Amino acid sequence: MANTVNYKDKPWLAYYLKGIPEHLDYEKACLPEFLDRSAERFPDKMALNFQGCELTFAGLNDMVDRFAACLADFGIGRGDAVAILLPNVIPCVAAYYAIMRLGAIAVMNNPLYADRELEHQFNDSGAKVLITLDLLANRMVNLRPKTSIGQIVYTSIGDYLPFPKNLLFPLVAKKKGLAAKVEPAADLYRWKSLTASARPIQERPGLDFEQVAMYQYTGGTTGVSKGVMLTHGNLSMQVQQLRAWFPEFGHDEIMLGALPFFHVFGLSTAMNLAIHMGWGNILVPKPQAPQLIEAITKYKPTFAPLVPTMYIGMLQHPDIDKVDLTSIKGCFSGSAPLPVEVIREFEERTGAVIVEGYGLTETTPVTHINPFAKDRRKVGSIGVPIPDTECRIVDLNDGATDLPVGESGELLIKGPQVMKGYWNRPEATAETLTDGWLHTGDIARMDQDGYFYIVDRKKDMIISGGYNVYPRDIEEVYFEHPKVLEATAIGIPHPQRGEAVKVFIVLKPGETATEQEMIEYCHDKLAKYKWPTEIEFRDELPKSNVGKVLKKDLRAEELKKRQG
Repeated sequence: MANTVNYKDKPWLAYYLKGIPEHLDYEKACLPEFLDRSAERFPDKMALNFQGCELTFAGLNDMVDRFAACLADFGIGRGDAVAILLPNVIPCVAAYYAIMRLGAIAVMNNPLYADRELEHQFNDSGAKVLITLDLLANRMVNLRPKTSIGQIVYTSIGDYLPFPKNLLFPLVAKKKGLAAKVEPAADLYRWKSLTASARPIQERPGLDFEQVAMYQYTGGTTGVSKGVMLTHGNLSMQVQQLRAWFPEFGHDEIMLGALPFFHVFGLSTAMNLAIHMGWGNILVPKPQAPQLIEAITKYKPTFAPLVPTMYIGMLQHPDIDKVDLTSIKGCFSGSAPLPVEVIREFEERTGAVIVEGYGLTETTPVTHINPFAKDRRKVGSIGVPIPDTECRIVDLNDGATDLPVGESGELLIKGPQVMKGYWNRPEATAETLTDGWLHTGDIARMDQDGYFYIVDRKKDMIISGGYNVYPRDIEEVYFEHPKVLEATAIGIPHPQRGEAVKVFIVLKPGETATEQEMIEYCHDKLAKYKWPTEIEFRDELPKSNVGKVLKKDLRAEELKKRQG
């Protein structure tokens, strides 16, 4: 039976919803053209809402043209790299589209990064200009001499606030750590005054699909972060793929812009999709439970791409029973598995459908999504490949031999959203891309229907006594434990087995447990070679900005402990 289905047969097509084609007829339009079109069709419609301050599509397009003119005055042109170091605020969106409009290269950076990490990304990308926040401006001025950055432009949370918040902000901002005094320095400009005095750009260079539009740095799970080269075609075709996947959503939706735009998941599924569709976007710069709940209750978004930590955080909020979340119709979840009970409870409270998906920075990022229908999605699965996306599962040892359906191996992906390569890293590119196939480094399997399941990261796999142990198998067992809020498993050195399993557990508030109790819990649920030898209780687990548990940090801690 296992061999009756072939990856080339694309069994998943049978589960596509009505109206979703296998292949799309892509419009050769780049992101700035999508903004032009939305501004033309919906000039007075809200494009961005930041804390109640609204900017229309016409207003956003005008701001983009003005800032593009400022960048051109700085000497920025086609192929020049410009860095953005901002949370989800209005200038983040405008700056990104202005860079695209000039044919320059956008480099999105995480505002939570340390100087050492930022210095690497600024220098690796060759960024010439930086757009950042007043809270970071003095630090960036001090870092600038170590980089090729010339001009720094800074904005403030208080730049775009409605009345009376705009009047109150200066009185409380510094006390609350929401604003900072920026020391004068050469080539340092304030966003608001710069864009106000600029005249919109007249000359718009032509853009082509093959041209690199951005360097999106990977989290660097294997050492130093690499710049993924995403082209205008990657970005445009990804948005067109996403639009095709949700045909029931027209032009009247409101996006919850909570996923960070400096991460490719938020960039494509929240920022670029909303602009392409002509949707209003509710910007949430700090996507924690209170801010998410406030944004949903006040502004009634209808579409919400989020990560599991955001769903879990909202459901655990003490006021959740008093909150009306029913404006939300559709949810998209990625970056980590979403526990079944979270899906169930969130759907009950909202009436929405949550579909899980999958992607990588190297794929702009989405490659798989569950069909947007409760009777077609498979909980626990990442779903099926989206239009024009081919997938195979290959042998872990040779990276080339297709495995029978149902067997676990490395997931390979081919499609219009796959990156051009890594910036300045030909060897890494050659290792990752072979004949157009991207080696994901993820271990997956496909079932008879063509639905895919991520078993684990290749790098996270534990080899214990010659057996392959997938941390996901162990984590899922602990997620079912009534006392456990979160759990993650890693491999630790073991004198006899090579590696053994250690599990880190965060208990639910008010719960207590012992290491012995937790080790015994899995005895009838897992093969003996998978049993953990150590359990450590934590108040929280280290996480990336998109809610992924940072196993590499936990592994580094363990190594240090053992060496120390």
